[in-house]
Amino acid sequence: MLNEPVTTIDQRFSDPDAAATDWDETRRVLETAEIFWLSTVRTDGRPHASPLVAVWLDDALHFATGETEQKAMNLRENLHVLLTTGCNDWKEGLDVVVEGDAIQTTDNAVLARLAKAWTTKWDGRWQFEVRDGSFYHEGSSPALVFSVKPTKILAFGKGKFSHTRHQF
Repeated sequence: MLNEPVTTIDQRFSDPDAAATDWDETRRVLETAEIFWLSTVRTDGRPHASPLVAVWLDDALHFATGETEQKAMNLRENLHVLLTTGCNDWKEGLDVVVEGDAIQTTDNAVLARLAKAWTTKWDGRWQFEVRDGSFYHEGSSPALVFSVKPTKILAFGKGKFSHTRHQF
């Protein structure tokens, strides 16, 4: 189980009367978000960003990618990632940025739990078969699954602006 983070507000980027976003609210956004943006680093140092689906389970964010996709190639050399979610509304909402290392998950029992989580998060269209340490979707090639245990999470409240840091 993930320890409760140390939560602080950065007053430099927050309204004078803003409060830090509590961990429960930040975690709720991670649990319910439908789309995340994954940022990785190419071998030549250039950034790469891609939208994907991810699930929050066992205090980590998990995502899948084909082994020949750019993000998988980037992760072979550099495990550091950002996963970002939120909304494009200026007046309300919460944007969340997760920092951590993406570690490949190959344990079939863990993958089976993750596959089940994928089916319950949305309308059931994400059906993965688990075998040989990978996900398979409708006869596709294997998908690698990565888990990101956060080292730091930033939560940006809008409307009443706040910049919260959850440090693990």
